[in-house]
Amino acid sequence: MAQPVVLLHGFTHTSASWAPVISRLGKRYTAIAPDLRGHGTAASSEPVTLHAVIGDIDALTEDRFTLVGYSMGGRIALHAALRLPRITRLILIGASPGIEDVGERTVRRDADERLAAEIDGMSIEAFAERWATTTPVLAGQPASLMAEVHTDRLRNTPSGLAHALRGLGTGALPSLWHKLAEVQVPVSSVVGARDHKFRTIAERMSARLPAARTVVVPGTGHAVHLEAPDVVAEIICRG
Repeated sequence: MAQPVVLLHGFTHTSASWAPVISRLGKRYTAIAPDLRGHGTAASSEPVTLHAVIGDIDALTEDRFTLVGYSMGGRIALHAALRLPRITRLILIGASPGIEDVGERTVRRDADERLAAEIDGMSIEAFAERWATTTPVLAGQPASLMAEVHTDRLRNTPSGLAHALRGLGTGALPSLWHKLAEVQVPVSSVVGARDHKFRTIAERMSARLPAARTVVVPGTGHAVHLEAPDVVAEIICRG
């Protein structure tokens, strides 16, 4: 029987971003890739809160499942692992447990609020272009990949992304650094070799998790699942 694997996309992406990975999974897994609230087909879903999103994840399958998350989706996946006992394994890609320092988190929340207000006044085309060219962790992506990701971002709406930033952004969600020891399922933290910031985070995180490993993927940056979908599919299938 095929095992369910739930895949959570990052901020500004949609479920479509997982298509390259899903196509490589074969028949062993039943892939479930939802649009998170504030994104894609769920752009108008409210409220856009962590509690609501975890409820959505819980409703996707009645079976035990592997949970995979990229960036924002990885952060949400960590929170879900502490609340949903049917999760058997976590695969986190370019993910973080959040901002540990309360003051830094407040600063980030304020910055996210300012950006959300700006997004509300922009077209989705203008925001997609701005995000791609001003987000440091996205630097170095191949031109062909950038074009595909741009198309995916256009599936969103400015108001939906603004709601997502306010409700699910790095500044909005509490830090889980102090709770990592409570995550009892095996965790694979996947990072690109060019993604120096998140490689450091992944190594720190793995040191605090009871059962974790860090997987560094050569030649890739922050979005490993987009740059090397075959490697991510292999990690999922490896079990």
